This record gives sequence, structure tokens and C-alpha cells, in this order.
Amino acid sequence: MVAFARSEPRRPRILDVGGRRSHYTIGVPADIVLTDLPRQSEVQHRLDLGVTDGMFQRTLARRSNVVEALYDDMTCSRLESASFDAVVAVEVLEHVKEDDRFVSEVYRVLRPGGRFVMTTPNGDALRTVSGDHVRHYTREGLYRTLAGHFECVQVAYAIRGGRLRRLGLQPWSLAHPARTLLSMGANLVAAIQPAQAATTNDARGTRNLIAVARKL
Repeated sequence: MVAFARSEPRRPRILDVGGRRSHYTIGVPADIVLTDLPRQSEVQHRLDLGVTDGMFQRTLARRSNVVEALYDDMTCSRLESASFDAVVAVEVLEHVKEDDRFVSEVYRVLRPGGRFVMTTPNGDALRTVSGDHVRHYTREGLYRTLAGHFECVQVAYAIRGGRLRRLGLQPWSLAHPARTLLSMGANLVAAIQPAQAATTNDARGTRNLIAVARKL
């Protein structure tokens, strides 16, 4: 996302769906809008799903590139059409019952030329569905879901990042400086590696799918 943002002629506007837990837009030179569902049930609390006002406020306080954080359901979004240069959804779609409506709304809010970047567990490798997941996508199945709306779709297996990937996903906090430095370092290494090194056409040893869909 950093490379994408820097390639844009103006500062891009990026929507991070379910972004309260996403670290993939941290440090991206863009105006980030975070959306998530409100935490209303005990099940959501137990599974750490959804957000509260306090969570949003803490995110706004610690991230300078987040310009707005709001409650929104991407299957019936209230966001303006053609208002974002990119949409990011990290490990979100597998939780959504109405996935076709979700993808349709992502397409609607993107500007022409905009990109939808997403990850999801690799259904070609996983044989059981987690309790809070509606489904798992195979590479072919995810391609079909996205191609039903987008003109240009690429889906690949994301190479297991091992320890570096896990460190990079750790939350940043002044209360835990050592962990924060390790997380920042891991993300820096990932950022300077060639993009081709992060994906493969071989499902073996992979845990996730990564997709990029473009609106023409």
C-alpha cells in the first residue's frame, strides 16, 4: 500500500474495512478512513469482533494518517459512491454472510482505476472452518467472487511470513517499546522486499490468499 500511495499523483484516500485491527495501513502516506461494526453482543466481545467508541478514539489518537473512523456495514454501506482510491480488507470477507453484496459495495465506493486489496485464509489448504468464519475461499472461488464485479482480478497464495509476519502484526504501543520496535522492524523488512517474494502460485505451505481487484 505504501508503493501504491506514493505512485498516486495526489494524496490518496483509502478505506480500511475492519481496520481497527489492521496494521497494513499504518505508515501509508494517505488519508485513511477506518470502518467496522459496533460491538453489541457477548459473542463479538468473546471473539474480539467489532469496535467501541473508545477503541475508535484510541486509534485516532495514535495514528496520524487516520482522518475518520466510523461504524459502517459494508454489505449496505452509507459511504459515498466513487469516493476512495483504494479499499483494504484484511481477514474480513470470511466473516461476511452476504459476500457478494460486500464486494458490490466495495466496487461502488471505489473511483475508476481504484483497487481492492484483501487477504483471507487459504481454503485450498484449510479443511475446517473457524467458529467465527462463515466460509473459507479457494483461490478459484475467491477469483469468481471478485470477478463477478471487478474487471481485473489477481489472486495468489501469500507465502507464510513466519516470525517476521507475526511480529509485524503486533500492535504498537508506548507501553511496550521493545515489542513496538520489533513490529516496526519486521514491517520495514517486508516493505523493502520485492512484491513477487510475497506471493506464489503453489498452495503448499501457505495459509492465506491475497487478492488485488481493479475497477476500470
